[in-house]
Amino acid sequence: MKTRHKGAAAAVGAAPGETRSPRVALRDRLRALQQASRQVFGIPDYERYLAHMAAHHAGDPVLSRREFFAHSIDRKYGKSGPRCC
Repeated sequence: MKTRHKGAAAAVGAAPGETRSPRVALRDRLRALQQASRQVFGIPDYERYLAHMAAHHAGDPVLSRREFFAHSIDRKYGKSGPRCC
């Protein structure tokens, strides 16, 4: 019979000594998988945009969800074509 270490229930990203419930750990892993799949398929991720704006452009205005997706579609399919940065 296998024995689990005392800290084995702690999920990746938890603070040292902190354990999270399996439900919270599963939710976090599913969220990470969703973000990764969006990135692979080129689907815009509004939550990632908000985190980027907060970390790198704190004083700048933030687009609404609707504006963000409209801008993303225009950027991808507009006359100027897809661009990086």
